[in-house]
Amino acid sequence: MEHIEYLLPWSASGTERRLSLFRFGSGSRKAYIQASLHADELPGMRVAVELKRRLRALEEQGRLNGVIELVPMANPIGIAQMFQATHQGRFEFNSGKNFNRDFPELTEAVAALVKGRLGDNADINTALIRRAMSDALADMPPANSELDGLRRVLLQHACDADVVLDLHCDFESIMLLYTMPQHWPSLRSLAARLGAGATLLAEGAGGNAFDEACAIPWLRLAELFPEADIPLACAATTIELRGMADTEREQCSDSAEAIIGYLAEQGLISGDWPEAPLTCCEATPFAGTQYAYAPHPGVVSFLQPLGAQVRVGDPLFEVLDPLTDQHSIVRASTDGILYARERLRFAQPGLWLAKVAGTRLIRQGRLLSD
Repeated sequence: MEHIEYLLPWSASGTERRLSLFRFGSGSRKAYIQASLHADELPGMRVAVELKRRLRALEEQGRLNGVIELVPMANPIGIAQMFQATHQGRFEFNSGKNFNRDFPELTEAVAALVKGRLGDNADINTALIRRAMSDALADMPPANSELDGLRRVLLQHACDADVVLDLHCDFESIMLLYTMPQHWPSLRSLAARLGAGATLLAEGAGGNAFDEACAIPWLRLAELFPEADIPLACAATTIELRGMADTEREQCSDSAEAIIGYLAEQGLISGDWPEAPLTCCEATPFAGTQYAYAPHPGVVSFLQPLGAQVRVGDPLFEVLDPLTDQHSIVRASTDGILYARERLRFAQPGLWLAKVAGTRLIRQGRLLSD
């Protein structure tokens, strides 16, 4: 195991923050895994603890056939952001920016570097594009903030990986994945191993989140250079490891073992491993997801459990204003699965309270909320 540390730029005077990365194995193929980019989403960090232990043992046994890089705490900035004993790890205090938005978009810079050099050999093209991605990041002007520096280091390590797993969670949630439609066939077995109850597909959900920053350049480069054989060489996904409170040891150990099994299936780990379950959740378009909001302030009571299959008109939650006695019931506007709920129980203006994954397209434009 190799432990690599990066000093982030632009820390406050007299202070410094470091990002730790752990590298296991060697070989031409690579998987990159990071946890808790939203620093208050701790199940990923707990799963990473188990992954680190397992990967160290597998490396000692000589069973790693490629490189696996693990960043157990991907956000040393947000991990320290406490306000009145409450962790605030989603937005950077200094800028107000979401830690998982606005990663560098590499397509244009990479296209300029590889133009006229691509051919009909997919392997050669893949190696050329990965070098160009690394060069494009290295050639960028110096980072103008600590957050900017963090984004670049993370993307620098992920941009040459065959598999990228970004471990997150929602407020209260079932297990689910976000990925591009083109990657669903290769990630279906991962969803099955994890026992995911939903997978949401989008070819660009808006905001250039980390997984899309890794995967979408391959798609766009293939469109720009149709005469070249450019594979979708980076299968990237965001894994929502249930809800914020789901850090129990057995549950997280099972999730880590599912990820290890998937990496073995991809040829990165040798040995005998259980086959992925044949049954798996249905993948649905992210544009088919209902974000349900309250029509007025009040105390919230949910009327459906997580994972419930609902139909149009079914009640999702009720809102009761204790001062005016106004009472409203918010209902499903699509058939689907209730996959996430807000952890707070008082309705706030403009903040979603429940999410339902449906098959009918009901949204357009930017799909990700902040």
